[in-house]
Amino acid sequence: MRCVTYAGQTVMTTDDVAGALVTLTAAVAQTGASEAVRIPILIEGSGGEVGEADLVIGVGNDVLSSPASWEGETPDFSAAVQRLTSHHLYPRRERTTEADPADRGAKQDVGQNDIDFDYDGYIDSL
Repeated sequence: MRCVTYAGQTVMTTDDVAGALVTLTAAVAQTGASEAVRIPILIEGSGGEVGEADLVIGVGNDVLSSPASWEGETPDFSAAVQRLTSHHLYPRRERTTEADPADRGAKQDVGQNDIDFDYDGYIDSL
């Protein structure tokens, strides 16, 4: 579970929702825009009651995600993750091709959008 801090308020959500939110926030900010999104949260002090939070993400809207301790069962917020990751500005990933070992160290002509920033075998498209 993660605590998401936004505009001085902190809410709790799942790791996947928080990760998708932070990624989408950065992507929207990179375009110079702002957008409203809704995320599922656990209502503080309710013992696990689910609610929703509306946030404006993008330029000038800082979102902080930090670990949170949680004793209960992790709620299924997969529909919200799907909604966030299907946003038209959410970065898409393409599988890179396996390089010929003989080409290791060879210079390649790559663009800014052709880099595997996190070394997971996928090109991280913006």
